[in-house]
Amino acid sequence: MAPQQPGTGRAVRLPPMSAPAVDDPPVARAPTYPIESVDNVLRLLILLTERKQVRVSEAASELGTAVSTAHRLLAMLVHRGFAEQDPESRIYRVGPVLLRTGLRAARDLDVRTLVQPFLEQLREQTAETVHAAVLQGDQVLFVACAESPNALRVASRVGSLMWAHCTSIGKAWLACESDEFLRRLYPSPRLPALTDRSITSRAALLQEIEAARREGFARNDNESEIGIGSVSAAACQRDGRPVVSISVSVPLARMPDRRWDELVAPLLETKRTVEAALP
Repeated sequence: MAPQQPGTGRAVRLPPMSAPAVDDPPVARAPTYPIESVDNVLRLLILLTERKQVRVSEAASELGTAVSTAHRLLAMLVHRGFAEQDPESRIYRVGPVLLRTGLRAARDLDVRTLVQPFLEQLREQTAETVHAAVLQGDQVLFVACAESPNALRVASRVGSLMWAHCTSIGKAWLACESDEFLRRLYPSPRLPALTDRSITSRAALLQEIEAARREGFARNDNESEIGIGSVSAAACQRDGRPVVSISVSVPLARMPDRRWDELVAPLLETKRTVEAALP
């Protein structure tokens, strides 16, 4: 079944696990109306990633500009975190933003391979469908799944995108983010809904996130799809940054109240096991 983006009916193509290495990627034809300053900045970014260190004079020579121009461009990259300058040697290197971007891309590609065995183990423990997802903007992308053996079960959502605030798997991830991050992600006090049980206000979402931080997991009760409930927890790096969120999803038709607590213990154990396996 082709994965679909909720509310649109359009198929969403899941990125491949890995791409073949290439030394020189194909270069598109130059635009009709190039913007020289933008081109210079992009060329500087390429220069920084290809070389371990760059001097202002080298940047000016590469760009064919005055040293003062190259210095201003590099200063702006430092200001935005794309570059950093050694205070003694005055040499420029790749900054934290570029490093985080590269690590994030590698992490999202590899997370499915890393987490799949743990999902299958959790599925065996709970006999329910288990998913893994990563945050993409204000949505979650489901990247891996181990389906329940039961006839009545939650189907795989791999490749689907859903609003993070409407899912337990998204709320678990958001609970690991800072308040500043949440304010940037949700600038509006009103939120879109997937069902009539979805959270539709930023204030209510922040309350749920606080609860998830205290309890160590998040819950979903008819919020992403009527008749479906789930519990989720996010596996984080040692610095507290989330890497992947994991959920156990159950049709509510066979979900007695006591079952919620029964699912949380193996979920949290899986979260800790994944965290221990992170590089």
